[in-house]
Amino acid sequence: MGEYEQIQIDSRISLIDGHDLGVAGRTGTYVIQEEALTLIETGPSPSIKHVKNGLAALGLSLEDVRYIIVTHIHLDHAGGAGLLLQECPNAKVVVHPRGERHLIDPRKLAAGARAVYGDSFAELFDPIIPVPEEKIITKTEGDSLNIGPSCTLKFYDTPGHAKHHFSIFDPISNGMFTGDTVGVRYAQLNRNGIDFFLPSTSPNHFDPNAMEKSIKRVRELNLDRIYFGHFGMTENVEEALQQVSKWLPIFVEEGEQVIAEGKGYDELAVRLMGRIRETLREQGIDDDHEVYILINLDMQVSSLGIIDYFQKLKH
Repeated sequence: MGEYEQIQIDSRISLIDGHDLGVAGRTGTYVIQEEALTLIETGPSPSIKHVKNGLAALGLSLEDVRYIIVTHIHLDHAGGAGLLLQECPNAKVVVHPRGERHLIDPRKLAAGARAVYGDSFAELFDPIIPVPEEKIITKTEGDSLNIGPSCTLKFYDTPGHAKHHFSIFDPISNGMFTGDTVGVRYAQLNRNGIDFFLPSTSPNHFDPNAMEKSIKRVRELNLDRIYFGHFGMTENVEEALQQVSKWLPIFVEEGEQVIAEGKGYDELAVRLMGRIRETLREQGIDDDHEVYILINLDMQVSSLGIIDYFQKLKH
């Protein structure tokens, strides 16, 4: 994969690889070329150089950007919003109302991420720049945003992964930008001819019931496409939603079992990895496939979220 690869999805929509964690195919920024040039997700601040190079390669300028939409304010999706905005003089940032204050003052968000990522925090996320309040637009359930003569994006509240999460419906492609609500697509397995999707249950708002409801809502829209935060687009919509719905109770049951045994998130991550390896082995995937670098990281963070969920239930 080229260093500043653009994936041209169709004549309007491209995906710029943000090389989050230094890995190709991990997170990306979607570019919608309408009258009002619109970006969806920024990735963390270290990804912004890739976003800028990607826009230049598409022949677009930072002055052209009108909207920077973040599905939710976790740093791997929105951490770079303040940094990117500094170079996009005509842009506004669009966020869920629950996320607004964290963009204006990101200290609490940064502290939470520091607790999860420890020593590697600075390398992964710095700098986190506040977004000026006057540059923010909030959107929630039922709101819309007109970005071109024939394109009005529509916003849906989709909690489960986070309470400050919306998904964005694009009527022209009959597709939805779902952030992390309906899971993660492991693009690395595509070259093996496998479509593989898992839920994303990271701390600290993970709620399996809300997530299942959000998945159901997305299913009822009869979409032709899902644009994932991690990573890329699928037209195999029903398969994607079925896989995530199948894995969600498995994640929760394994979490319950681990807690009943008095063990912690590291044990849960090991068990989830075991279940996933088993499934992928059956599909001919070797245990040393590069996808496991990402799945392993995701299971660490997802396990933290599951344990956190059960601890909150007790209180």
